[in-house]
Amino acid sequence: MPLVRIDLVAGRTDDEVRALADTVQECLLDVFAAPPGDRYQVVTEHPPGRLFIEDTGLGIERSDQVVVIQITQQGRDREQKQALYAALAERLHERVGLRPEDLVVSVVRNEPEDWSFGHGRAQFLTGEL
Repeated sequence: MPLVRIDLVAGRTDDEVRALADTVQECLLDVFAAPPGDRYQVVTEHPPGRLFIEDTGLGIERSDQVVVIQITQQGRDREQKQALYAALAERLHERVGLRPEDLVVSVVRNEPEDWSFGHGRAQFLTGEL
């Protein structure tokens, strides 16, 4: 059950934002084997000048269209993560015109006890999931 946070600069149309989010979900289904219907995404648009994303000394030239994707997940290995980074860069470029230089992805690991889907219960631990 990946939880995805997508941060971007405001100014894209609703259709562009939806296409971006749909492409991220498709990559999670294809590469991370997320179950169908298991979609948890939060898109946050920031005013221009509110995202400060540098290059970590890699010489990456970013534009004002930078997108940061943070994925909280459990159980994916190194190969799946690397495949996800590549799939996101390729598909987001193809479908929404996002330059690979403007994509930053962070995958955060957590455990089954770190989730509650409602009713104040940890459904992975109670056996509901």
